[in-house]
Formats: sequence, structure tokens, C-alpha cells
Amino acid sequence: MITVTRFNGKRLVVNAELIRTIEANPDTTITLINGDHILVRESMDEVVNLAIEYGRTLRKLLPPD
Repeated sequence: MITVTRFNGKRLVVNAELIRTIEANPDTTITLINGDHILVRESMDEVVNLAIEYGRTLRKLLPPD
């Protein structure tokens, strides 16, 4: 889960595994796999980095092979 900020200043948590695309046009738009769109204050690069870090955190929780 990643935390982002709507343009009205409210924070929300998004399941990073449900993100289909992230676009900067010019506002950052997150499109989820169900087709919902979320406009956020964070830049596209920031959202991508949050999603990457989320994935890394999940992989740390896996037991070693």
C-alpha cells in the first residue's frame, strides 16, 4: 500500500498492486486495473518510487529460498 495526496490535501492509501498506469498529463493520474482514475499531487516519479519501495518491502517479508 502506498500513501498519496489528493489535490484537496486529503491523504489516501492505494494498493500498489492494483495500479495499471501512472501518467503525468500534467497532473499525475493513477489508473487502477478496474478503470478508476485518481489525481494526486505527487509527481509520476514519486508514485513510481513509492510503488517500487512497496514491492521491495514485500519481498523482504518472504522467507529465503
